[in-house]
Formats: sequence, structure tokens, C-alpha cells
Amino acid sequence: MAYHNHHSHVDCIRLVPIFNHLNDEQMHLIAQSANEVQYVKNELLFRFGDKDDTLYIINNGRVRIYSLSESGREQTIRILHPGDFMGEVAVLQTEGYHSNYAEAISETSICRIHKKDLDQYLNLYPEIMRRILSDITKRLQLSEKQTVQVSIEPVEARIIDFLSENVEDEKNHTYVTLPMSKKDLATYLGTTPETISRKFSSLEERGLIKRHTQKCVEIFDLDELLFVSS
Repeated sequence: MAYHNHHSHVDCIRLVPIFNHLNDEQMHLIAQSANEVQYVKNELLFRFGDKDDTLYIINNGRVRIYSLSESGREQTIRILHPGDFMGEVAVLQTEGYHSNYAEAISETSICRIHKKDLDQYLNLYPEIMRRILSDITKRLQLSEKQTVQVSIEPVEARIIDFLSENVEDEKNHTYVTLPMSKKDLATYLGTTPETISRKFSSLEERGLIKRHTQKCVEIFDLDELLFVSS
């Protein structure tokens, strides 16, 4: 069960790009309206149809946004990490409802700010709205890219692109910590867990990657891996 901790959370506010341009005094003001909520793994933050009137900031942990098809099949839309936020629709419309589900995929700490408080800060600091719109634009571009990939790119190219976007440094010899399970990765990339396994095995047999654990993948030469997908 989620539990609440009503304190100022400047560190959480500082994490998120829509607020980090503010000075300390301004951040302290916004932090007074934030309340921290802890979620255990697999706990839902909200469901489809719940009222959308809160901005959620990921402080620690990870959150999966997913939708459900009529047949009950889950489709992972995106994974949020510390510093990411959701619920921005609440900022843009008077009364909205969530169209997806949000699930903690690890122990997660969230800072929440209610719409009525957020509206007040948008009036005080208009730059926040510009940054929110910028973030939404980036998400739309990513969503369009993902749609195109699923429709025209081979699965292997999608996997390589995903790995390259999640590398932990810029060097050719690098590691990737997969941010989701094989099942979630499959739905995110528009394929099946079995196909994901086969493609990872193929890349490994060709000496391009090495799987150390279920979540840790080593890339021996990122340039060579990207060349394979081109």
C-alpha cells in the first residue's frame, strides 16, 4: 500500500526539468505543495478512468505506463525514471481522466502536486508551461518514431535502436541495464518475448553483445552494432 510523507521535497522538485530553472526560494515554495508517496513493486498509481488532476514526479524507482486492449493485452507505452513526470494533461485541461494505467515496477517514491496548486505556480512562473509543452512535444516525436519503427523496421533493428538509446556511457565498449522485463520490452517494441529471446541470442552468437544477466547487456562495439541495423 502507498503511504504518505507530508514534508517539503525540494530535492524531488529539483530533479524535474520543468522546475530546475527556478531559484531555491521558488523551489521551496513549490515543494510546500508537494507530498511524497511511496509505492511497492507492482502497485498501481492510477487506473484508466481515474480523475487526472495531479502532476506526478518520479523521485526514486521506475514507473510503467501501459494501456489495455479489449482482449486484455497490455501494451507498454513508456517507462519513467527519476526526474520524469506524468499527469501534464491535468495542467492543460479543466477536467480530465486517465486514459492509461501507471504501475510501479520497483519500489518507487513519487512527489505529487495537485492541479490547483500547479495552476498558481504557472501564473507565477510562465516558463514552467513552456517547458511542459516542450516535454510533451518530445514525447509525441518519440511516439511517432516508435509507431514508424513497429510498422516498417525489422525487430532486430528495433532492438538495436532500443539498446543504443539506453547505453550507460558514450564509449564503444559499454553496458545497458534493461529498464523493463522481456515481456514488457516485447510489447513496447511490438513483438513477442520469444522473438526478443531469439534476436538477443542471434546478436550474441555474432559476437555483438553479451547478456550477463536478464537485465544487463554488454555491447562490445556500439558503432558496429548500429552498422548492423542500418
